[in-house]
Amino acid sequence: MQYNPGWNNSSVNLLHVRAVGPNDTLHYVWSSIGAPAVLLVASRSSTSTLHVNWTQLLSPTPAGAIWIDPPSSVVYSTAVVFTKVFEDSEGETPQELFYPTYDLSDFSWGSVNGTLNHTALTAEFTGVPAKDTGGSFSNGSLTFRVTAYEASGRDEPLPSLLHTANSSKVEFVLAGVAPRGNSSRFTLEVATVEETGVTQKLHSVRSIDDEYTPTIFETLSLVAESPTDSSTLGFLQWKATAYGSQTPRREDSIQCRSQGLRAANWTLPMSSLVHAYFGEGTGSTFISAINISFGGEDGKVYQEKRYLSWSALLGFGQPPKDTFSPLVISIMAVALGTPLLLLLLGSCVVLFVQRKRYSEYEPIN
Repeated sequence: MQYNPGWNNSSVNLLHVRAVGPNDTLHYVWSSIGAPAVLLVASRSSTSTLHVNWTQLLSPTPAGAIWIDPPSSVVYSTAVVFTKVFEDSEGETPQELFYPTYDLSDFSWGSVNGTLNHTALTAEFTGVPAKDTGGSFSNGSLTFRVTAYEASGRDEPLPSLLHTANSSKVEFVLAGVAPRGNSSRFTLEVATVEETGVTQKLHSVRSIDDEYTPTIFETLSLVAESPTDSSTLGFLQWKATAYGSQTPRREDSIQCRSQGLRAANWTLPMSSLVHAYFGEGTGSTFISAINISFGGEDGKVYQEKRYLSWSALLGFGQPPKDTFSPLVISIMAVALGTPLLLLLLGSCVVLFVQRKRYSEYEPIN
């Protein structure tokens, strides 16, 4: 984990997470310069390094300020940008009411340096609007919590995401932010930037197994597929739930809905990190976006505790897939096998009784 590599000023945030394998390197570059974003680069070299031209990165034309050396080792690169937070309200008027959008590129972000935990591999990007005219953030903030992993495993806190060493977690948190309506519902806009020809698809997987995430039976994955062989290059994965508590329990679940993947018809999001790597020429053909909303139809869940957290996993290759644990398999075997065993035993008893009853009589000639 490197904070602002090659730069001693903490007025801006750039966090580099590097995972080195025997023959490759995975680079995660998180930044709040402009809209908060993460750049993911896979290199087939175990010695590849990140280079940052800070003077150019902080200039009005940052194109080319970030690159991986050697450039020929890069096999895949993508970016995820958290662009906007929408707030709407139902129930106050006959029609749905939309409030002014929170543009995350206009936020003021605190220094990440004080939140770095090199043991737990975590960091926090916390911000508030540069101009909070309505005072909604006077006692609140918006945070993106970042976690890297050294090995495969499962998170303990809900939603207990299954992860691998090739993935990282980001947690979107609204804490203490005053809603502007009595039944406000928040929506996070997430944009992805892909290379030419890469196809993105949104998959929804439902399962009867909710052992690790009670009452949540759906997992969604936004995957990037190769244009040549349709193999999965990268992913963004999340459970269809958010939570309204810092120590989430089943009863703190908040409904999470994905409003469909769409090709973005606007220009590249304001993120110096993305411009610096992909260049200024990146247009709408490279960008897709998805809106993820939190809250039920009445939108009153957030109103009570004024806390909202949503977790997502991102990484390279295939997204992790949950399988039935031995405990669940045992329960299913008992639940399905016991009635079948009783049926077989009952049939044997009936046949035995019937045979015994008829055997008491002598056959009639």
